[in-house]
Amino acid sequence: MKTISRAIAMTVGAGIFVTMFVSNAFAGCGDLNLQGPFEFAKTSENSSLVPKSDEASASVRGGMSASIVGLWKFQLISKGNTGHNPSIPDGALIDFGYKQWHSDGTEIQNSAGVPGGGFCLGVWGETGFLTFELNHFPIAFNPTTAAIANYINLREQDTLSPSGDSYTGTFTENIYDSKGNQVDHLAGTVTATRITVDSAFPSALPTS
Repeated sequence: MKTISRAIAMTVGAGIFVTMFVSNAFAGCGDLNLQGPFEFAKTSENSSLVPKSDEASASVRGGMSASIVGLWKFQLISKGNTGHNPSIPDGALIDFGYKQWHSDGTEIQNSAGVPGGGFCLGVWGETGFLTFELNHFPIAFNPTTAAIANYINLREQDTLSPSGDSYTGTFTENIYDSKGNQVDHLAGTVTATRITVDSAFPSALPTS
């Protein structure tokens, strides 16, 4: 695997996301945390966004259904990247934020790791019963020159729960330089929970 000569970086106020790669730091949608210290994803408890007492009313109001269409909070979690340079432990939180799946087959994502919020776009299709494929295209820019630093292709294979309130899946992320040469590859798992009109703060925070 080639070491990235020019790199992307992102930070949040709490300092969760630090330098993305070893060299220059660039900010843009799709930037990943590839150098520690790592925050680990929270997956051991039920992270449903709808309070138990509100599940019935949410269903009646159309907030819960077996459809991928809607607003979600998501996590991208590292898996199988221990051989990466630098090594990324399994379970490390790569990215998180909000994602909107639209009924016309388009998708938009707000990555919380990007200062000010980083938005990037994708398209999706249904591959089977409750299964979906996402093809997503972030772009990262050099904040000093505003030149394109990296093109990124994020692909997901996701399975919606029968209740329609969560989905899980896998992702791969290929990173290219400004000339289209692939310079890195990442993989991992996806978790997401639906946000409804009954979701309340802080339960709707992306990492809760």
